[in-house]
Amino acid sequence: MSRMDNLRQEKILILDFGGQYKQLIGRRVREEHVFCEIKPCTTSLETIKAGQYAGLILTGGPDSVYKEDALQADEGILSLGLPILGICYGAQWIAYHTGGTVDKAGVPEYGKTVTHFAVDSPLFHSMPADSVVWMSHGDQILALGDGFASIAHSDHCPVAAFGHADRAIYGMQFHPEVEHTEYGRELLHNFLYEICHVRGEWTMNAFVDATVAHLKETLAGKKALCAFSGGVDSSVAALLVHKAIGQNLTCVFVDHGMLRKDEADTVERVFKHEFGLNLIRVDASERFLKLLEGVTDPEQKRKIIGEQFIRVFEEEAAKIGAVDVLVQGTIYPDVIESGVGGAVIKSHHNVGGLPKNVRFDSLVEPLRDLFKDEVRAVGTELGIAEDLVWRQPFPGPGLAVRILGEITRERIRIVQDADAIWREEIKNAGLHRSIGQYFAVLTNLATVGVMGDHRTYDYVLGLRAVTTNDFMTAEWARVPYDVLDRASNRIVNEVDGVSRVVYDITGKPPATIEWE
Repeated sequence: MSRMDNLRQEKILILDFGGQYKQLIGRRVREEHVFCEIKPCTTSLETIKAGQYAGLILTGGPDSVYKEDALQADEGILSLGLPILGICYGAQWIAYHTGGTVDKAGVPEYGKTVTHFAVDSPLFHSMPADSVVWMSHGDQILALGDGFASIAHSDHCPVAAFGHADRAIYGMQFHPEVEHTEYGRELLHNFLYEICHVRGEWTMNAFVDATVAHLKETLAGKKALCAFSGGVDSSVAALLVHKAIGQNLTCVFVDHGMLRKDEADTVERVFKHEFGLNLIRVDASERFLKLLEGVTDPEQKRKIIGEQFIRVFEEEAAKIGAVDVLVQGTIYPDVIESGVGGAVIKSHHNVGGLPKNVRFDSLVEPLRDLFKDEVRAVGTELGIAEDLVWRQPFPGPGLAVRILGEITRERIRIVQDADAIWREEIKNAGLHRSIGQYFAVLTNLATVGVMGDHRTYDYVLGLRAVTTNDFMTAEWARVPYDVLDRASNRIVNEVDGVSRVVYDITGKPPATIEWE
């Protein structure tokens, strides 16, 4: 058994019933130094048995468990002898399939709710008898099956949590994974360590050592090629492979001219000159700008940039010659959303979005087991500076979709300068770790302004900042007024071409995080 297999041997399975917080549950488990996998609730019993899991967690979901079309798991999981924790719908599913009764709640509960706990349960070890949890349910558990007992209640929910100590099966009506549940992390810790009896060996230091050892073994004597965007994921993936095979990895960095201010130069300096990557930077900015001339439709922008990126990568790959392996920075949320499982390296002959005539024998995705925060932790382990590891997520088309209307060098300059100021002010305020994403958008509107004694007629620039756990939903960030004031004043005074700054206070939904 390889070091990587050993590292992932102790694991938890999260069965997804369509819950919006499935990735957040996974992240919370990983934060407890326990490896976990997220699979659909319809995963076969045979697959679950073969996985040799230390325990199961059943997620929430939008269905009513008693309806015919409700999502269901194989009831056989209740007889595997594994510890099980059901959350919200997952708890209702357990109750319903163990002789209990679930129906519409007399008083639905949504939001922060004071709840009372039976602290003698191992699930609530070292927790207070009363605390606030996050409820979100319209159905309610009205009765429990034989051997199950209520171990928590609120004013309107007599079975806020239940358990069967002998079978190590537990359920709760609330969401321990969200920050609003005061002792949610402690509760999940108790389930993992007190009930599943895990050891907690999943650390990013161990991951780096195991991954590099695995790549050295599997890629010995092979040549690899990486489509290097300079973003966090591709940078960390490339460094892991570089540590394993050195100069046998070639990274192609396509600079389309629409990166953030000074980013292309920084990426080249850090990864080529400081880390010693075999990196080829291709300045294709003139080519991209010429093709984008006069284009205003965002989908057309995306298609042009995506196709040309492939063409440039294709041309550079042809110069390099035959390679054995393609490296990609795929991370676990990508795998979850596509419903695909897999190992660290799998046989693959073409990847969606990549040219068919770039030939390789296998695809290497060293980060496909990791969430974004884990990727950042690996980057830190590898020695990447904090400013680079904690860079903001960036769309593939770059600033092209943060410039409404036509793309020109002048308009790129405006949004680059304004975005740099906004990011600097967010960091100076100590908000850069708590806000999920923040950036500037150049609109195609102009308004009247006054600068000194002169009338101006320049662009309106939008600032965007959101808080989010999974980027599937987001809330606009409540950035302090003084931070907004400093950013606005600096942008109007330091960036030629901007006469007015606005702040976007729309969540997702109804909006998207990006403007285009």
